Amino acid sequence: MSLNFRFAIISDLHIALPRTIWDSRDRFHLVEVSIPALEIVLTALQTLDLDFLLLPGDLTQHGEPENHAWLADRLAQLPYPVYLVPGNHDLVEQQSTPQSIGVEDFLTYYRPFGYTDTSQPYYVRRLLPGVTLIGLNSIAFDAAGQQLNRGRIDAVQLTWLAKTLATVTEDVVLVMVHHNVIEHLPGQSQHGMGQRYMLENASALLTILHRAAVPLIFTGHLHVQDIAQHQGSQHQGSQHQGSQHQGIYEITTGSLVSYPHPYRVLHFEQDGDGRTQLTVETERVSAVPGWDDLQHLSREWMGDRSFQFMHRFLTLPPLSLSSAEATRLAPSLRYFWADIASGDPQFDFSQFPPHARQYLTPFGRGDRADPTFDNNTVLVWNG
Repeated sequence: MSLNFRFAIISDLHIALPRTIWDSRDRFHLVEVSIPALEIVLTALQTLDLDFLLLPGDLTQHGEPENHAWLADRLAQLPYPVYLVPGNHDLVEQQSTPQSIGVEDFLTYYRPFGYTDTSQPYYVRRLLPGVTLIGLNSIAFDAAGQQLNRGRIDAVQLTWLAKTLATVTEDVVLVMVHHNVIEHLPGQSQHGMGQRYMLENASALLTILHRAAVPLIFTGHLHVQDIAQHQGSQHQGSQHQGSQHQGIYEITTGSLVSYPHPYRVLHFEQDGDGRTQLTVETERVSAVPGWDDLQHLSREWMGDRSFQFMHRFLTLPPLSLSSAEATRLAPSLRYFWADIASGDPQFDFSQFPPHARQYLTPFGRGDRADPTFDNNTVLVWNG
C-alpha cells in the first residue's frame, strides 16, 4: 500500500490564561506567550493541508481546570483531527483538586482527541487507511495518588499494547507518549537530572515496539529538539513477516513556551515496495505581541536562569566537580541548555578539565554529515 500524509507536532504548550499565570522569578517557562504563540502556530498550519495534529503532553501550565477547558474548546474548532496525551503538568495528582484536574476529568475534557474509551488513559486510533496511532499514558502515581517523579508505562497498559499491536500488523504504527523512551542526551537515563524525563521502564516498552516493527515514537517533556534512534536487539524478532526493521526513531519536540519555541511539520511517504521517507521540518515562533524579538529575549531569559541549573549539573555524578570549580565554570555554560534545546548544538569545552571535557563533548554534534538533523532532515527506511 502506498501512503502519503502530512501532520504537525506542537509539544509542551503549557497553556496559561493570564489570570492563572504563576508569578515566579525562577521559572524557565515563558507561559506568558503560551496562548498568542499557539494562535500564531495554528494560523500558520491553516495554510497546510494537514491530515492531523499531535500534541505530546504538558498541555497546560499545571493542570488548572480553566486552562484545560480553554484548550479543549480551542482544539475543537480546528478543521483537522487532533490527538494528544497527558503530560506531568496536566495530571499533577490522580484525583482532582480545586487547583488541578484528575485522570477522569482529563478523559472527559479530551474525549474528542483520542479517548473514545474513557475508562482508560491510553488509546488506539486508525488515522488513515494503513496508519494507526497509539497514544500512551506515562504519568504514574503512588499509593497516595501523588505523581511519581519519573514516567512509567504500567503492566496493564503494556499488556494492552502488545495485544493491540498484534491486531494492526498490516499498518504503519505511530506511538505518542510524553516521557522520552530513547536517550536524547548522553547518559540521560543514568544522570540524576536527565532520568526524570525518561520512562523508568523504557526497555520493556522498546522490546514490545521492536517486535511489532514500530518505526516512530513522538515525545515531549524534555523541551529539546532532538531525533534519536534505537536499533534494538537482533533477538527481538518482528511480527511483520518479511520486513527488515530499521530500528525506531524517536522525535522529541521542544516546548512552545521555551526557547526556541518550535513546532514541526512532517511529511510521510511510503511506496508500494515499503520504501519510506519521512521529511521533518521545524518552524519557530519569532515574535508575539509584547515580545517582538522572542528568539533573542527567550534565549536570554533561559541564560539568566541557568547558573543554579548548570552548577547542579556540574556537581552531580559523574562530573562531581567541587562547588568552587562549578561556580567558576557555570557562567561559561550560560547558553548550554538553550543551545541543547535548539537542537544541533556546537560547543567549545577547551577551558574545562580533561575529564569534564571528555564527558561534555558528546553533547555537541561534532562534524556529522547532516548538521540540521534534529530540526530539518529526511529519514529513510524500508519496511
